[in-house]
Amino acid sequence: MRILAIETSCDETAVAVVEAAGDTFRVLSHLVASQVALHRPFGGVVPEIASRKHLEVIYPLTRRVLEEAGFSLAELDLVAVTSGPGLVGALVVGVSMAKALAFARRVPLVPVDHVKAHSLAVLAEESPRFPWVSLVVSGGHTALFVVRSPVEHYLLGHTRDDAAGEAFDKVAKLLGLGYPGGPVISRLAETGDPSRIPLPRPMLDHPGYDFSFSGLKTAVLHLVRSGRAFAVQDLCAAFEAAVAEVLVEKTLRALSDLGLSRVVVSGGVAANRRLRTLFQEEARRRGFEVYFPSPSYCTDNAVMVAISGYFEFKAGNQASLELDVYARSQFPRYPL
Repeated sequence: MRILAIETSCDETAVAVVEAAGDTFRVLSHLVASQVALHRPFGGVVPEIASRKHLEVIYPLTRRVLEEAGFSLAELDLVAVTSGPGLVGALVVGVSMAKALAFARRVPLVPVDHVKAHSLAVLAEESPRFPWVSLVVSGGHTALFVVRSPVEHYLLGHTRDDAAGEAFDKVAKLLGLGYPGGPVISRLAETGDPSRIPLPRPMLDHPGYDFSFSGLKTAVLHLVRSGRAFAVQDLCAAFEAAVAEVLVEKTLRALSDLGLSRVVVSGGVAANRRLRTLFQEEARRRGFEVYFPSPSYCTDNAVMVAISGYFEFKAGNQASLELDVYARSQFPRYPL
């Protein structure tokens, strides 16, 4: 089955053609048009600008992807598209394009949840057995799930305020490091000493699996405003370590409580080197399996949309041309 997939939930326009056979996938073409330079002067994503840029690039990007894959529209079997969660205006651009293609070629149109797709991105390269605990951690989302199958995702906990990636961006802004903040903080953290600046580990002493990063961000703000001398590298290292430890400890708590042995970590923050290292060290020490997508599949991409769309189609889930978008996901809670 040849799948054309489209992702426009935030500030990346992504299109891919993926071939699915059984439950294995071959990426025939995959392109992402980033808007980082466009939004950098504003210190974050401006929804209206994002929508207009998606509208500008989605058609030529789709043509390039098809050319690289060596296929025409007539040879496609399925169109998958992110319908939420995300920026509504941005989502409308991708969904409108997908509707037009599905209608023109008379092929099924399959809506995909962006967060679900992140959880399944690892299947582009590996095949962990279900069920697993999924940590999705990005600029817009930080949540823990039990994934029983490609279409069965149950929420364990989520952030009560800032997403982890959002906290990286806000701390970078406090330090005058620019946007996006995650890569800059991680680079500076490599030469810093996290032990020199004590920072809180929010909600580790709270039962359950929810997260909170606003207090950690506030602790950084108080330090910056205090006038106390510190090395920026040390503060970046301390902040990165605090975020990573909270993410790992909450995930390990879920793994232990539920008696599971596999963890999948995905989303843009999953590319963070310290987070990966900490998970891998704990996996060796405690004897569980941990999986990460390649960095190019951690950030927003259309390959993960194709994979999720394939499984949704197999489960009988497809949409009419009345398909609408949504800003927030609604997942069933895992029965504890």
